[in-house]
Amino acid sequence: MTERGTAVVTGASSGIGAATARALADAGFRVIAAARRVDRLEALAATDPRITAHELDVTDDASVRALVASLADADVTVLVANAGGAFDAATIADADLDSWTRAYEVNVLGTVRTVQALLPRLIASGRGLVVLMGSTAGHVTYETGGSYVAAKHAVAGIAGTLRLELCGEPVRVTEIAPGMVRTEEFAITRFGGDRERAAAVYAGVDEPLTADDVAGTVAWVATLPEHVNIDLMVVRPVAQAAQHKVARRPS
Repeated sequence: MTERGTAVVTGASSGIGAATARALADAGFRVIAAARRVDRLEALAATDPRITAHELDVTDDASVRALVASLADADVTVLVANAGGAFDAATIADADLDSWTRAYEVNVLGTVRTVQALLPRLIASGRGLVVLMGSTAGHVTYETGGSYVAAKHAVAGIAGTLRLELCGEPVRVTEIAPGMVRTEEFAITRFGGDRERAAAVYAGVDEPLTADDVAGTVAWVATLPEHVNIDLMVVRPVAQAAQHKVARRPS
């Protein structure tokens, strides 16, 4: 198998991040699975010797510097900036600005902080890839999603700007924009732990995307020839034609 180098995956303790760490390991990468919840990372790492756990808070400069220092002489070829999330489902009129701040800190500044720190290593590899985990919310607005919509629009802006700024460097930049993905935590976090409201998001929908579905797209992009760049990949389940067009079985 071709030597793939080292992939760093942020937000890897659950959901899409954990699935991406597994998929990249299966594709031949040595994977640094980074997130705040070390116990979950260690459980993930125990499933595959190619995965190493590393504690990381993308909102903290010192934590990101420690991650970079831990990489030593590793040939870092891929960064999957996956850490993010939605933290409310309020209208803008009723917005809690602390929630907006959290959404921006994690999704936007956390992404920029991580890219800045690892970009020199990606350039030095001669075959770098930055994957930014966006969302269809970064391209289409919808009610009661303001903080997440705004943050993911910013991520889309980062992807486009970074690609322009790196033109001529050996680094590809890809934005993955999933639609409806059912993971164990995303909707529950958004609704403040209200499992009933979280379940209603997926009620009657045949086969929403899974974390493994999205992880598969990341692994595909990461294993393409090094001269091939996928600018943007929008991934939805068949049941979701658009943000406001979802097929649901009658209750």
